[in-house]
Amino acid sequence: MAGDWRAQPGRSAARPPEPEHGRLPAEVTGFVGRQRELAELADLLAAARLVTVTGPGGVGKSRLALRAAARAGGVFPDGAWLVDVAPVQDPLLLGHAVLEALRLTDGTARPPLDVLTERLAGRRMLVVLDGCEHLVESCAELADALLRALPGLRLLATSRTALRACGEHLLTLAPLPVDPPPAGPAAAGALPDAVRLFADRARAVLPSFEVTEANAEAVGLLCRRLDGIPLAVELAAGRLRALSVEQITARLDDRFRLLTGGSRTAPPRHQTLRTTIGWSHELCTVQERLLWARLSVFVGSFDLEAAEYVCAGEGLEPEDVLDLLDELVAKSVVLREDSAFGVRFRLLDTLREYGGHWLRAAGQEQRLLRRHRDWYLGVATWGEVEWFGPRQAETAERTELAHTNLRAALEFCLGEPGEEQLALLLAGTLWFYWVGCGHLGEGRHWLDRALALDREPTEARAKALWVTGYMATLQGDLAAARPALEECRRQALDTGDDRALAYAVHRQGCAALIGDDPDRAAELFEEALWHYRTIGELNSNVVMAMLELGLAYLFQGDLDSGELWFGQARELCEEHGEQWAYAYVLYATAYSHWLDGAVQPARALARECVRLNHLFHDLLGIVLGIDLLALLETEPGGPGEPGNLREARVLQGAAHRIWRTVGTPFLGSRNFFGTHQECAERARAGLSERDYEECYRAGTLLDLDAAVSRALGGGGSADGPEAGPGPCSVPPAPAPSPVRNS
Repeated sequence: MAGDWRAQPGRSAARPPEPEHGRLPAEVTGFVGRQRELAELADLLAAARLVTVTGPGGVGKSRLALRAAARAGGVFPDGAWLVDVAPVQDPLLLGHAVLEALRLTDGTARPPLDVLTERLAGRRMLVVLDGCEHLVESCAELADALLRALPGLRLLATSRTALRACGEHLLTLAPLPVDPPPAGPAAAGALPDAVRLFADRARAVLPSFEVTEANAEAVGLLCRRLDGIPLAVELAAGRLRALSVEQITARLDDRFRLLTGGSRTAPPRHQTLRTTIGWSHELCTVQERLLWARLSVFVGSFDLEAAEYVCAGEGLEPEDVLDLLDELVAKSVVLREDSAFGVRFRLLDTLREYGGHWLRAAGQEQRLLRRHRDWYLGVATWGEVEWFGPRQAETAERTELAHTNLRAALEFCLGEPGEEQLALLLAGTLWFYWVGCGHLGEGRHWLDRALALDREPTEARAKALWVTGYMATLQGDLAAARPALEECRRQALDTGDDRALAYAVHRQGCAALIGDDPDRAAELFEEALWHYRTIGELNSNVVMAMLELGLAYLFQGDLDSGELWFGQARELCEEHGEQWAYAYVLYATAYSHWLDGAVQPARALARECVRLNHLFHDLLGIVLGIDLLALLETEPGGPGEPGNLREARVLQGAAHRIWRTVGTPFLGSRNFFGTHQECAERARAGLSERDYEECYRAGTLLDLDAAVSRALGGGGSADGPEAGPGPCSVPPAPAPSPVRNS
């Protein structure tokens, strides 16, 4: 039996004095945040006799438990008491430590449990067992025995892992929030709890320190880099004696050397960050430490299947990963997260960095990084296949969940000699994510770097070239798009790569369309579609070629041919469950309906276009749809009903804000710009100069979600209620945040 605190029975003695009325240490530093957790802990203590606060090292378990015990102490006639378990190394001394903490003396040879049950009989009290993780089995046995013998006793434990004792209730403590609280009147000017803690501890070092507009961003970044772990935040604040906030952040790559020098009176495990995390490491088995080290190659969240593939081998069987991962979660080393696709896991950056030190020391880092790269190359490849089908939205979400790990895989390929072709392949394969989910700028960043490293005329390079040309075109950067696409076309002809040739010609058609040469665009689209049919290609790109050919005809004034191609594209989308290209088909069809005078059908289609594109976070599709809806607002709603010119200008302002994160407004194209220009001219003709400017400015204050809601009729449109007292008022919303700029 682990830690048998039951000694052999001995001779009893006369009953000593009753215990004192509670003893908890006074707080010597301010208590920041945790109001929700305190309320939850109070509810648990009211309902359960054994509550354990778990969480990673340095997260503030002891502070929370002591604050909760101090609040609850008045409920217990015999008070609240602290038993510091951390210094006790010998399980046989655990019972004696409890006796000492409760000020119970006994000179007999009786077992400590017998003394405790006798002396505490009839008492109603709360005992805090702080720091149980290294004696978890002994603490569980003691807790179970005491609770069975003493009905008036309640126990509040803190531990990096659950005691797993009968009747135990858990409260898992997360790091402090590092993002601002939800906006609203009550939260105006409120700081994240982690930032408040940093400021409070910083004033102990620099009494004049305040979080100001000038340093708020730097302090927030520092707290995010520290994961909001209170101990890490406090240690960082202590470094303000010699460093600025920015200097501390810059040195966090070696945070274990930087974050030292805690209070000399703090427990040893809390005086440096390395000691705190090392304490958790010592509590792990050899296999758990091995998995911890290997998990450090993941950046952000990951799922079980990824962990099993990447971490198995050389001493770790795939079938063992689940149980080991479960133990690391129980020990608060790995965090468990729920997602739409099941349970995911994550290492806090601080614990990830600690594991990485061990991985490098074992000489396994390169092997694990390659396995990590292989897994996420598979994620990208499967995502490209799944993109054309009914699981498209799910594919977008799954790829979003893998985003940080995909970045890490790309960074590895670009920094490791001999991996350049795989960098081209991975970055090119992710075209669906860069283009379809609002990451044009980031996609070009990776592809530009990869293309500059290796000029060998491979299939991977050809794909990277047409994807780069495609994204540059969508950003209105034809000066970069045209040479990339021409190089891809020449390479495809030289190497006999029919697939690359089809894509190069297709995207040259896009460049011609946006370059206001619809005649040439139509020729290139026709040629590309011929190539696609010849090689048997059918996917979202092929559908896009059809609707783009229809737009080329539309810009030439041939509405019938345009509608014919839109119809074919729409049929394919409906047949295969494709939604992303379908949204663009809806935009093109709405544009055609407007030209034909069918305003109401055009408005319905454009709104559906915006709604679908918002699901994918495709900023280009969203902004094209909103600008078209702005123009449609200028159209009469019915006989004798004027257009809503004010709402049209609000939507134009909202679109302007989104365009700034996409690229050149309207891709630099006169044809695409025509709708915006006509809308502005109609509004200027019907509004005062003041309303014309104010409504536009109100639109620029809308963030992405608010802009989409407005466009869908959520406020102020001709089909919805006015959103406030003024003609161009904006619905109450969070403080404006920039549209995600990739």
